Parts: sequence; C-alpha cells; structure tokens
Amino acid sequence: MDEEYDVIVLGTGLKECILSGLLSVDRLKVLHMDRNDYYGGESTSFNLNQLWEKFRGSSKPPPEFGPSREYNVDMVPKFMMANGALVRVLIHTDVTKYLYFKAVDGSYVYNKGKIHKVPATDVEALKSPLMGLFEKRRARKFFIYVQNYEDDDLKTHEGLDLTRVTSKELFAKFGLDDNTVDFIGHALALHRDDRYLNEPALETLKRVKLYSESLARFQGGSPYIYPLYGLGELPQAFARLSAVYGGTYMLSKPDCTLEFDEEGKVRGVTSDGETAKTKKVVCDPSYVRNKVKKVGKVVRAICIMNHPIPNTNDSQSVQIILPQKQLGRKSDMYVFCCSYSHNVAPKGKYIAFVSTEAETDMPEAELEPGLSLLGPVEETFFDVYDRYEPVNDHTLDNVYISKSYDPTTHFETTVQDVLAMYTRITGKVLDLSVDLSAASAADE
Repeated sequence: MDEEYDVIVLGTGLKECILSGLLSVDRLKVLHMDRNDYYGGESTSFNLNQLWEKFRGSSKPPPEFGPSREYNVDMVPKFMMANGALVRVLIHTDVTKYLYFKAVDGSYVYNKGKIHKVPATDVEALKSPLMGLFEKRRARKFFIYVQNYEDDDLKTHEGLDLTRVTSKELFAKFGLDDNTVDFIGHALALHRDDRYLNEPALETLKRVKLYSESLARFQGGSPYIYPLYGLGELPQAFARLSAVYGGTYMLSKPDCTLEFDEEGKVRGVTSDGETAKTKKVVCDPSYVRNKVKKVGKVVRAICIMNHPIPNTNDSQSVQIILPQKQLGRKSDMYVFCCSYSHNVAPKGKYIAFVSTEAETDMPEAELEPGLSLLGPVEETFFDVYDRYEPVNDHTLDNVYISKSYDPTTHFETTVQDVLAMYTRITGKVLDLSVDLSAASAADE
C-alpha cells in the first residue's frame, strides 16, 4: 500500500464506485478502500438474513418468507430514467456489459387521495382521469409544446425565453391549474419541492421532455428501468471496470485516516499503520465528519408483501410519487415497489419502500400516507439516517466529498452530484453524448 496514487477513493457506495470507474477510464492511478467487507456502503443490497440481522438483531427470518439468497433488498432503492444521465454514464464506461436491465411497469402519482398513472404525452393527457375535459385540452397543448421544443430552433420557443421565464409563468401561459402543475412538476419533472416554480422554466421543460422520451424508449408503462438482481450489482460493476483499467481495491480497511501537509492539502491516507500517498481524496461523508454538515434526515420503510400494490394494474414494479402539497408537507414522499420480476425476491413476494425527508421528531409516523397505499404487509422495517453535505473548500484541501443519498426513488439527483464531483476533480465535463441503444431492457 506504500505507493503513490493519483486519487484515493474511500467508501464503495454507488457514487464513489462510479467516480472510481470514471477516473480509472481516464487512466488515473486509483486506490479504492472501504472499511466494510462488502461493496455498496450505504447503498448496498442485503439478502433476507442480512436484512433481519440489521433490523432485528440476531433473530432469523420465518421460513415462510422463502430462501434468504433470493432476496436482494436495496438500502437506497432507486429506478433509472431510461434516457437519463446514469444510463448514459453506464454506456460511456461500457459497464452495461456487466448488467441486465428490465423496464419498470408503472409510474403513478398521488392526487386527492387516489393514485393515477402519470400522463406524459398529449395522447395520455386526453385519457387521464386526473383532469377535466377543458384542462385536458390545455395540458395536451403544453405537452405538444414540450415535445416540439428544440434549443436551437427559435420557432419552437413560441416567443418564450425559458432562461428568463419562470416555470410558474410557463404553466400560466398554458392556463394549467394547480392540480396539473402539481403532477407535472413532481411526477414528471421530478422536482422535490415547489422552489422550482420561481426558477427559469428551461430546466423543468428539459426534465419533462426527458421523462416522455424515456417513456417512449421501451413502450412500457413507465420511463424507468432497473437492473435484474437490484442495485447491488452496480457498485460491483464499476469496481470491475476500475480493476480492468488498473484500479486497486481493498475492502475491510479499518480507520482510514486522511493525512494533510502543513498547508492543509491532503497528502495521503493511513490504514493499518501503512500510508498510501496521493494528492486527491474522494470519499463519502462518513470518512470526514469534520468537513460535512447535517442537512436533513431520511426515513424509509422497507416492507415485504405477497401482492402488488393495489390500484397499480397489478404492476410487478412501480413508482408512486406523493407531491408535498397533496400531503400538506414541505417535501415529497416516494413509494417504490419491486418483485421477483426483477429477481429481488422469491416468486410471489414483493419488496415495497416508502421514503421521505423527515420533518418531525416522529419520522416513522410521517410515512403513513405512503404505507396506507400498500395494502396488507407481512413485515416492515424502518430505517432512519442523517443526510450530510460537504462544507470544505476542495480547492484548498483537495478532498472531494459526496452528498448523502436523498429520499427520491430515482437516480437523477444522485447522478447530478457524481457529474459535478467529476468536473471538480478533473476540471472537465463528462461527455454523455452516447448511443442509448447500447443499454437495452430485457423483455422477461
């Protein structure tokens, strides 16, 4: 270990593994260490025995739940947008050859006590029970505008400069009511709260466009895809990629301590009495508690069921977004369900997750609106963890820290953090103009 590396990465969470892979592909000499004896960090996947051990101590799961090895339960469950940034990163790095994907069956939104399929095109808008007749026509015009919009074709802008016009003003131009704005902003554009309404509309339009283009990709019921056997395959796939390009991996490395020179710049990492030299360290917040601040708390319920979520057309995999306004909250709530169709549970079993940003000192009770959508549940586990963000200046210490995982059940915010970190580390923007057909989803 007493060598010098271009970058040392601490923690094998998904963000760190993606960055390790990207930096290795850039021909940097990378050492990747983790205090755990498994890949994934906070974003790992557990089999049933591991799940029981984490949340129930030493007890064993009842035999009626089936073989432990057939469970792959993600601790940070997230779907991927079919045309989104993570899929582009997977193709850019050729990690797709290590993974198999399958389309997600359903994408729903909670509105006035019921769940509805998210309408994402002009045709779906006309069919949706979310809106009355006149509102459907207005929504249809909005979706046609989104579908036709091209950055470099001013005719498609219809006189609107979306770098100046706010999202609120754009919706008002099409006469959309608050109910429609709510599902477009939260279930299509995937904004986590309503701050976006007063920000330039271009970002919202691009997000809605990404949703509808991803939806069209596999002609399924949602714009999302998900790896067979769950997300636990992802960190390992990027680890394999890094190894192919010469990256070195070391698990079970306790007490990784950052060493700094007299100017405060990182110069190495010490573990087990050995120091590896480097000029840059990438890590998750748990390795540098003195350089991060707590910004929130995530609460998540993990539920084992023997049926699909009611009112989702018997979807074997589904996302439901509960917008904040529908619940009288400051942040959205997310429901994620997967099953044996993605090889994450035995046949006939379903794993559902309900997650949100905790807003009270009784976080488990806050999940009730999402839990009430699930129907009968065989077993429920609650996970609560603090969210951290870096407060250091990376230009002064050369330490690049990822943000903790948020409660969303999609990858868009996660990848934004990864891409921003990549640019800070390397000084360049990752080129994600790739052939999207290189990532296909299996039919069965």
